[in-house]
Amino acid sequence: MAAVTTETAPPAAKRVPSERTHHGDTVVDEFAWLAAKDDPETIAYLTAENEYTDARTAHLADLRADLFEETRRRTQETDLSVPTRKGGHWYYTRTVEGQQYGVQCRRAVRDGETDPPVSADGAPLDGEEVLLDGNLLAEGHDFFSLGAFDVSPDGRWLAYSTDFSGDERFTLRVKDLTTGELLPDEVPDTFYGTAWSTDASVLFYVTVDDAWRPNRVWRHTIGSAAADDVVVHQEDDERFWVGVELTRSEKFILIDVHSKVTSEVLVIPAGNPTGAPAVIAPRRQGVEYTVEHHGHRFLILHNDGAEDFALAFTSADLPGDWVPLIEHTPGTRLEAVDAFANHLVVSLRTDGLTGLRVLPVGSDDGYDIDFPEPLYSVGLDANPEYRTGQVRLRYSSLITPDSVYDYDLVTRQMVLLKQKPVLPGPDGRPYDPAEYEQHRDWALADDGTRVPISLVCRVGTPRDGSAPCELYGYGSYEASMDPWFSVARLSLLDRGVVFAVAHIRGGGELGRRWYDQGKLLAKKNTFTDFVACARHLVKAGWTASDRLVARGASAGGLLMGAVANLAPDAFTGIVAQVPFVDALTSILDPSLPLTVTEWEEWGNPLEDPEVYAYMKSYTPYENVAAVDYPAILAVTSLNDTRVLYSEPAKWIARLRAVAPGGDYLLKTEMGAGHGGPSGRYDSWREEAFINAWILDRIGHA
Repeated sequence: MAAVTTETAPPAAKRVPSERTHHGDTVVDEFAWLAAKDDPETIAYLTAENEYTDARTAHLADLRADLFEETRRRTQETDLSVPTRKGGHWYYTRTVEGQQYGVQCRRAVRDGETDPPVSADGAPLDGEEVLLDGNLLAEGHDFFSLGAFDVSPDGRWLAYSTDFSGDERFTLRVKDLTTGELLPDEVPDTFYGTAWSTDASVLFYVTVDDAWRPNRVWRHTIGSAAADDVVVHQEDDERFWVGVELTRSEKFILIDVHSKVTSEVLVIPAGNPTGAPAVIAPRRQGVEYTVEHHGHRFLILHNDGAEDFALAFTSADLPGDWVPLIEHTPGTRLEAVDAFANHLVVSLRTDGLTGLRVLPVGSDDGYDIDFPEPLYSVGLDANPEYRTGQVRLRYSSLITPDSVYDYDLVTRQMVLLKQKPVLPGPDGRPYDPAEYEQHRDWALADDGTRVPISLVCRVGTPRDGSAPCELYGYGSYEASMDPWFSVARLSLLDRGVVFAVAHIRGGGELGRRWYDQGKLLAKKNTFTDFVACARHLVKAGWTASDRLVARGASAGGLLMGAVANLAPDAFTGIVAQVPFVDALTSILDPSLPLTVTEWEEWGNPLEDPEVYAYMKSYTPYENVAAVDYPAILAVTSLNDTRVLYSEPAKWIARLRAVAPGGDYLLKTEMGAGHGGPSGRYDSWREEAFINAWILDRIGHA
């Protein structure tokens, strides 16, 4: 454990004992007062923590500036995304050097134009129409985020929503794209998700309840007051949340009702938006399904008797029995189906890698698309056109920058439209992927399970334990940490750092069973898997424990806190971003955002004493001990709705109280949410701050 060597002392968190009792167990929480967000003492304490962190990292100012500049120089700041066709327009986003946010644009499709237009160096396209300029919208605000961005089927209206605090409570507005004027229609406190009726006279949207659970779908008639809006569906079961979307065919409005393990889908004909929603299949506990419209049928992706999901269909006129299309194959997890007029494209994963399967309509000649690298991530990009013979793909790997392809579903030809430019770094040398190498390795968990690890490093990085390493992990909600490219990461790789991702249980990399073995009363597998990966990297010579930094965010921040308690000797530093480290306190409080919907992920400790005891045995805040911890950097945001700022604030305070002398830092963004700073330059600075801290821990500052 690194000792605090600066004369600057950390702020003193007052200790005000607060008791709670569950299942006969009384817990004293001395730092519960930090949850009072509106208390001036709380704000003063967080401000003092930021000042302390600034002082403790002041010696890294030049390195932070270097890292930021390296990211900026390698990024083509004025750029333009590959335009996507929808109806009579090409839609795209532009970024401009010096500006934080994107500019949403479109340009009319010209006679005979089939290929997306391009521009030199990201310049505006000739004939461009600016729909929204995020920089203008963000003026006067420290934070800005778009929730909805939804153009009506006729191209006339734009529904969009904005958040200026980071709490993900959006104000919905409608813009007339023919005049550029905003309609008086304005709806506050909306959630993600909108859907238009066929004639664009009606807009559907979602709102949340007091616990920030999306529970209502509303119908809004364009030109009317929000007070006249009608609730189309209200979900009263607190385990479930709702969403709304228009099918690609533009024939149906889908209302998705989902808990962690059960789902139900309702449909409304988009041509009859005032019609009553009809249920595709009533919810059955433990059965999940999603719906995609395709001609005379609804496609059903489901897990009814199919752990890794199967694909079926039912009549669109009279939904009933499910007719199989793709039978269940253990180990091949079907994740989504996208329907086009003459083809279906199934997104899947097998052996820890993503993939795409094409099913021509009326033919048994289905096939999987091949990709060249041993490690990669691929998925469908925006594909709004239903009647098309090609689809847009997005592909990347640990060494291949984000790449956009058009894939011809008939000829099976794949054309690269754009690869994200990586400009020369400070040394003037262009990026060359041949200078880097990626690997797949496997660790052996305590119970004998093989856990995959993805790694990337510069060619020639030694395998004698001398190389430093950053090990990233998540491991919850069946979310997979598929290989991704990062410009900012190049600054670490070029300094000799190995970057590794632990694909631990609780994620979805190896199918539904991989997820099930890392949740509820098997959650500790997530933590022991990560420690096993750390031990393996040392044993295999990739790094040494005093050269290894762990990093995770959100539920991955819970992972960071748990492994700090479980194996503090395995790491020299830990970065925990928006960390869910006070999980038991949060999951015991059903009034908090997301708590009730989370019970099917973690268990319900309010009602089940076994769950209570199990969670208490691993939640980081509950298990801080008088041991030598690695250096810890906790990063959070004051307006985070998903993981409250108070969790890392309390955690750091308890670490200092129980294990004094350690190097514990707390950095709070005072005007942001779960994703941290919203502007791209601010995000680069945040990443430079974290990477500078990591380099300092491994002696490369």
